[in-house]
Amino acid sequence: MEEDVHRYAGEEVDVTYDVNRCIHVKACVEGLSEVFDPEERPWIQPDNADSEEVASVVFDCPTGALHVETDGVDEPIPEVNRIGVVPDGPLYLHGKIEIETPEGEPLLSDTRVALCRCGASGNKPLCDDSHAEIDFADDGTIDDGEAVTDEDAPNDTLRLTPVPSGPCTVSGSFEIEGADGESHTGTETALCRCGSSSSKPFCDGTHSEVGFTGEDTGEVNRTGEERL
Repeated sequence: MEEDVHRYAGEEVDVTYDVNRCIHVKACVEGLSEVFDPEERPWIQPDNADSEEVASVVFDCPTGALHVETDGVDEPIPEVNRIGVVPDGPLYLHGKIEIETPEGEPLLSDTRVALCRCGASGNKPLCDDSHAEIDFADDGTIDDGEAVTDEDAPNDTLRLTPVPSGPCTVSGSFEIEGADGESHTGTETALCRCGSSSSKPFCDGTHSEVGFTGEDTGEVNRTGEERL
């Protein structure tokens, strides 16, 4: 997981942009084109709108590629951490999010994150839009509520641990919602990272069968077939 962060300074607000986390959702371009215009250079011009307008649009970036630095504007955080399943795409997380190694080493702390679930991202565990290149297909619905554990003592912070050659384990209070609006609340689960689970978005152990390595090779092994 690598950063490639660019800063666009304005008089009232600075915008930072991590190229490696952008998957071209275009929420910024469609929300405030006078500030975010890919045809202009620089493509982000913070002084072309009020700082609160700029911040509001940045907060709509689901991947966390965009952030703002300004006085008097705080990013709203949902009371319950949210995980949204995108059809044929990643998982969008919104809340108090910590990603760490199995040894507890911090990798990323953020409020908005897009997690790879196709297995092909070259920036694992984050999405880099590779699902489009490999034609990853999943309707984004949630069929197995039993894959979520709901305990009595939730943690406000959502902690994610990408397991080498395995799933991404999750602990902390959250609500996961499918594309059809079906949702489950819980405090513990394991999310598929290989793209082959039959109970997506949850892990069912298939990563062992397909030889998923979790390495950032840009390749994904799906039922024995290697695809770019």
